[in-house]
Amino acid sequence: MEELKNEILNLIDPTTNKTLRDANALSFFDIDEENDIVKMEILVEEKNDAVESLRKEIVKLVKIKYQHRGVKIDINERKVHDSIFNTNVKVIGIISGKGGVGKSSIAANIAYRFMKKGYQTALIDADIYGSSIPNLLNINKQPVFGNEDQKIIPIKFEDMELISTDFFTESNEPVIWRGSMLNNMLNYFFFQTAWNKATRVVIIDFPPGTGDIMLDINSYLSKPNMLLVTTPHKASADVAIKAGLASQKINQNIVGIIENMSYYQDKETKKKLYIFGKDGGKEISKQLGVELLAEIPIETPKNNNCLYDLTQAAGRAIDDVVDYLIYNLEIKK
Repeated sequence: MEELKNEILNLIDPTTNKTLRDANALSFFDIDEENDIVKMEILVEEKNDAVESLRKEIVKLVKIKYQHRGVKIDINERKVHDSIFNTNVKVIGIISGKGGVGKSSIAANIAYRFMKKGYQTALIDADIYGSSIPNLLNINKQPVFGNEDQKIIPIKFEDMELISTDFFTESNEPVIWRGSMLNNMLNYFFFQTAWNKATRVVIIDFPPGTGDIMLDINSYLSKPNMLLVTTPHKASADVAIKAGLASQKINQNIVGIIENMSYYQDKETKKKLYIFGKDGGKEISKQLGVELLAEIPIETPKNNNCLYDLTQAAGRAIDDVVDYLIYNLEIKK
């Protein structure tokens, strides 16, 4: 076994031109003696055609020279292997059918409530064309820096970590990117950012609709969890139903619906005024077969530009949503 392992370690990693030993690329090696199968995991900088030639060399060594019955080789990119997304972290996407429903505000509040409950939380502003999370949290525009591993250091907001497209552009500069560039930015957010290793929850603010980012996320996560945000207005609800059906069609798990701006409660009469209509969230719930988790009233946030306090009805509603997610997604600290 050691002789075979040493020969494998002396093979060249085509992505670094170093031996697997020098590249520290053999992360797992074992032999299933009962079935005579050699198992291993190899970490490379990127998967390409040359990596397949390395796989063939290993198969030849194991099966022809050392006469083992079988071989199982997992070749993974190091950035994926080392990422927090390769742990038991829970990822929750915040989506909407159309813009203007308060999706980013909801994303910021949900992330903040998770953090306040003691969960190490990361917030990704992936609304590439309309990034607003930094502004909502009153975070001044600032450059991001890299660490010694050349990974991006996320911005801190209290105990929460944040990354946003807004940090990579000039003030008021529009983002005009096409598919491949959008995918590269997701790659940076997922694998080139030095997230806290203790992160347990990642909240992602997605662009409205069902564009490239919504499709690309499936290549990073298996059956990602999504919260669908709408307003009670029929026009908003109709578009949200389409977005929800599209999300379900591409194997995404919609864990709940949030109806934002549901009503305004008059401070004197306590009467609820349904300014934007009524029951849009209930209609979406019926059409998609997904639970309506909250009807959030129109209120002026007490903290920053968007964060509700627990003394407010909106804050309590969002806190209840977070409790629901903790229980139903089995999120551990």
